[in-house]
Amino acid sequence: MGGLLAVKKGEAHLAGIHLLDEETGEYNKSFVEKFLPDGGASIVECVKRRQGLILPKGNPKKIQGVADLVKDGVRYVNRQKGSGTRILIDYLCRKEGIDTSEIYGYNREEFTHTSVAALIAAGSADAGLGIFSAARIYDLDFIHICDEQYDLLISDHARELPMVQELIEMLKSVEFKEKLDALGGYTLQIPCRYQGLAP
Repeated sequence: MGGLLAVKKGEAHLAGIHLLDEETGEYNKSFVEKFLPDGGASIVECVKRRQGLILPKGNPKKIQGVADLVKDGVRYVNRQKGSGTRILIDYLCRKEGIDTSEIYGYNREEFTHTSVAALIAAGSADAGLGIFSAARIYDLDFIHICDEQYDLLISDHARELPMVQELIEMLKSVEFKEKLDALGGYTLQIPCRYQGLAP
């Protein structure tokens, strides 16, 4: 949401977005249409990435899914409000009828996937929702929950700037695909195409 609002205010040329519409199950478009009703930006389809529960190696608390986060002794670490991952876990809890106040640590917030993984690796938490590549960095267990769409929102004013065009070309490159493959948990959307939004 921070990135979307920065593009709206003219504070950024582009931003990464992965915002789940709980009613449709789709990502990004409805949020952009809601917050930019007069247009002014385009979505560039970028990557799909694996989201899931990051757990200590060996999964000592025997967590199998979101419902297990309310078990006694399970310490959760969350992402900050407004992040796509926080929107996703809030949605998953509502879908399963889980009162988030019963999840110990639900209000403990971190600003990156790797921060969540680092706390779990250090033994400070037993679970957190995040991306596969963060779990892989710390050699942690991972339970796949869903694949999310991660796109770029680009201001129409910045779309033809050389640096933005260079970024789009880089996203289409073999080198970029190889780096994503090395991280794990990403699927590149080819071609990275603009999805125009009607004003």
